[in-house]
Amino acid sequence: MSYKIAAPDEYLAITGMNIKNVLITKAAWVWPFQRCTRFSVQPHDYAMNLQAMTKEKLQFLLPVVFTIGPDVNSRGANSKGPRPSPSAQAGHNDHIHDEDRGDALMKYAMLLAESTAQKKGSQYLENIVKGIIEGETRVLVSSMTMEEIFTEREEFKRRIFRNIQGELDQFGLKIYNANVKELKDAVGSTYFQSLSQKAHEGATNQARIDVAEAQLRGNVGEAERHGQQERSIAKINAETAVQKTDRDVERAAAEANLATQKTILSRDVEIARIQATRATESRDEDLKKEVQVKRAAAELERLRATDVVKAAIARESKQQAADAKAYEISADARANFEKSTKAADATAYKTKVEAESNALAVIKNAEAQLEKKLKEAEAMSSMADAYAKMSTAFGGPAGLLQYMMIEKGTYVELAKANAAAVHGMQPKISVWNTGSEAGSSGAGGQGSGQDSAATLRNVYQLLPPLMSTIHDQTGITLPEWQFGKLPNNEVARRDQFQNDSAVNGKK
Repeated sequence: MSYKIAAPDEYLAITGMNIKNVLITKAAWVWPFQRCTRFSVQPHDYAMNLQAMTKEKLQFLLPVVFTIGPDVNSRGANSKGPRPSPSAQAGHNDHIHDEDRGDALMKYAMLLAESTAQKKGSQYLENIVKGIIEGETRVLVSSMTMEEIFTEREEFKRRIFRNIQGELDQFGLKIYNANVKELKDAVGSTYFQSLSQKAHEGATNQARIDVAEAQLRGNVGEAERHGQQERSIAKINAETAVQKTDRDVERAAAEANLATQKTILSRDVEIARIQATRATESRDEDLKKEVQVKRAAAELERLRATDVVKAAIARESKQQAADAKAYEISADARANFEKSTKAADATAYKTKVEAESNALAVIKNAEAQLEKKLKEAEAMSSMADAYAKMSTAFGGPAGLLQYMMIEKGTYVELAKANAAAVHGMQPKISVWNTGSEAGSSGAGGQGSGQDSAATLRNVYQLLPPLMSTIHDQTGITLPEWQFGKLPNNEVARRDQFQNDSAVNGKK
């Protein structure tokens, strides 16, 4: 029995008694009938020149370098939970199916660890890895064209990495780095050499074309500059000659003008000399005349000055009096303006105070009216409550109304009003009898003996009294041509009625 400890870049794989598969750990007790194997997890570089063929049947060499080693990050079940103590290993069966639960180190230990630990299977591991890399790379390259490999370099690298990693997972290995170098021609192939030569020749030809174009632009530019320089010089010379000719013409014109001016000046000088002589003589006479005039004017001015001084003194006196008067008027105007301004301000203030007092009085009056109305409303409300109680006491609104009319004397007033309405009236009641025995005492007993014309006769006998009644009541006399003339007895009766009316009126 011994206690085994692994180095930092190593792991221990323990098999044997009470371990169904493999126990992967860094340190553990090794019991009798158990076997402990150390294996390194250091990654290794695998460099190869793979010969592959593209989709177009083009062969080339693909130099690659892969850094591959055991995957220490995918521990699976061995990284979960505390490790059992040595005393409890007798009944420990937790690692029976660890290789099926994703433990990469267990896969590596079961398949490759013993060979690498004994230093005998390094070539064996290299052959496995290189075989996987070569096979997956050839399969991938055969499905791509050369143009795709060149233009999609990163995608090509990712696909190689993904395909190879999928195969290495079953051995517990991991690709830590993958580097694809520049492609090379296979033996007997000149594809990349031709492409390089083509690119080189294309670059050389393009460079020569660029140089020629640059030289062309330089020569043309230089010729243009020379031509422009010569044109500018010729233009300047021509302008100089034209300007020189213009200056010569101007100089000749100036000289001719100078000679003309000299002649004119000589003539003018002579004329001026003669005119000066004549002017001197005339001026002498004028001066003499002016002396006489000035003497007379001086005397006149002396005499005028006396009057002017007097007038000036009088004018200044009047001016001062006018200024004093204007000052007084201005002072009075300012005083009146200030007085009127103060009066207007006082009036405005008084008006404002009166308006405020009136507004306050109106507000107070309105408040008093409001209070009065409120009191009246309260009184009416109280009265209404009292009337409601009285109505209940008198058996309803009709009893209350009769009581109020009796209390207020309404019935008495109505009686007086009716009496006043019929006072002085003389009502006329007309009664007439249209029977055959009108006016007789036995008219009622002889009614049965009337003939068949009695009805018609009664109607005609009814008309005169009716006309008389209409005339008496309304004052309207019906036309005689339509209803006939009133009988004498009716006329007499009407006259009697009028006389009686006159007598009553006098009374």
